Amino acid sequence: MKTVRTHPKNPIINVRGLVLIYLLLCFLAFLFSRTFFSEVLRDGSVPGPLSILVFFTIPAVLLVFLAISSVSLFRDMAARRIGSKFKARLLAYFITIVVFAAAPVTMITILSVNEVVRFWRTIDAEAAMDAAQNFALDAYSLHAEKFERMALTMNFDRAMVKDGEKIEERQELPPEIAAVQDFKQDGEGVWTGFAFAGLPEQRLRLPPPPQPGFVSREMPRDSGYLRYILFSGQGTMRVLSYSLGAGFDEAVGLIESGKSHFRVINTIRGNIKPLLIFYYGIFFFPSLLMTVIIAMSFTRRVTSPIVELTEATRRVAEGDFSIQILARRGDELGLLIRSFNSMVQDLEKSRAALVKAEKISIWQSMAQQLAHEIKNPLTPIQLSAERVLRRWRNEPAGIAEILESSMMAIIQETEGLSNLLNEFRTLSKPMEPSQTWTKIREAVEDAAVPYGSSHPQVVFNISHIEEDISVKIDKHRLTQVLTNLIINGIDSMDGKGAIEIRTDIVKKRESRFCRLSIKDTGKGISKENGPLIFTPYFTTKESGTGLGLPIIERIVNDHGGAIWFNSAEGVGTTFFIDLPIDDIGAVASFSNVQAAEAGAL
Repeated sequence: MKTVRTHPKNPIINVRGLVLIYLLLCFLAFLFSRTFFSEVLRDGSVPGPLSILVFFTIPAVLLVFLAISSVSLFRDMAARRIGSKFKARLLAYFITIVVFAAAPVTMITILSVNEVVRFWRTIDAEAAMDAAQNFALDAYSLHAEKFERMALTMNFDRAMVKDGEKIEERQELPPEIAAVQDFKQDGEGVWTGFAFAGLPEQRLRLPPPPQPGFVSREMPRDSGYLRYILFSGQGTMRVLSYSLGAGFDEAVGLIESGKSHFRVINTIRGNIKPLLIFYYGIFFFPSLLMTVIIAMSFTRRVTSPIVELTEATRRVAEGDFSIQILARRGDELGLLIRSFNSMVQDLEKSRAALVKAEKISIWQSMAQQLAHEIKNPLTPIQLSAERVLRRWRNEPAGIAEILESSMMAIIQETEGLSNLLNEFRTLSKPMEPSQTWTKIREAVEDAAVPYGSSHPQVVFNISHIEEDISVKIDKHRLTQVLTNLIINGIDSMDGKGAIEIRTDIVKKRESRFCRLSIKDTGKGISKENGPLIFTPYFTTKESGTGLGLPIIERIVNDHGGAIWFNSAEGVGTTFFIDLPIDDIGAVASFSNVQAAEAGAL
């Protein structure tokens, strides 16, 4: 029993593998997207060549997979394999759905980006940030001027508290002044604090460099504050701390950061098209390719059972009832496939019964025809014998007059019966196909040369037979086939005309055949007699037995070949014989197919 598996042949990668690759691509795209956005948002420029090479490796690999799958599909379509058109049509539907699903998103994204870019162009964010930065600088300058004026004009002595000293009535510091701290210098030049007023957290452990005026700001110590130094006497220094207000430095930092960010945004705005192309090439295009590849794999997976079922149906239609389809577990077409297998088994049983009945009918018909053919010569034999016996009884002296003619009639009819029985034995006897390589040209020469000598008015043309073509067949059987067809051709031409024998190499499915053609210029075969010429005991000759062509058909079929003819009345007849050049076992089952082709021709 032959089985067919309903799964794609030699798939590049199965659906599970494609899904795993797709998930891996999603993970890699997620990792790469972080690098992509960090590079873009850092300076607004397009990623460098190395990043482009790394990023575009993914779509390049997917394009290779897609190209391999597409080439395989195109080859199937070019070879007109079963299911290739259906597979291409189904794939076209998938791709159409993908395009229709992706097109709105792409269009909306492009329109949104264009609107955002257009809106960016209406906003002069950099000028606004410059103005904010100038405003912050002006505010800083005003604070510095006010602080310096207060430091130079105001007296803070009554607000100071010396270390260890208690003052019952102490002057309050202005709100802007966060702290006032006095330092003195000892003999070794070391400054130490001895008086303080203001916020405790603004008390300095170490004094700033002893330079009069504004103190250079040191972060984070001076965050939100300005400091100013006054020298009140020899070896005495006063440090004043001024509050710029809550969040002043943070606001200035935000302005600086925002200005740099807007500078990057302006750069992105100039590179928006390359960035969009890069973005789609890295993140969207691979997803689209992966979707198409998965669609192709699903198409192959979906169409494979249908294709195998179609192929199996074709083979059943050709007469191969041993085919069975093995479905995958959980296949949706499992019920249909089981029904098909059951149908084929029922057909096989029905065919076996039909063949048996047909064989019985054929043998009954052959027995009746054989009885008829045997009965015909028995009559003249009986009459001749009765004639001799009657003369012997009535006129013994005159028996010599009829003895020779009567005996010759009996011998002739007996030889006819013997030939009839020999041909019947040949037709009914099992025939084992020979495995001997036989050269076609040698067999044709052996069959044609004797008849060329005995029929000088018949022209034989065997120039189109190649020297090196050989087939696996018994040479005697092949000579028997050729001899019978040559005799039929000579009889059809009444001994005058031309017979052309030629060979050609043909290929049917995966096997090679030698096509042997025997063409005569006789009167041809009528349309009424055409379907009957391979029927046992059918003949148009007065002396024919009707077993020659059935025996030829039997020999050819048993050797894995096929025989058919093409004829036109008044023009001639050409018999075609296909004999396998390759292994007989690989092509013997095709004989019924070739017989069907013979009927078509």
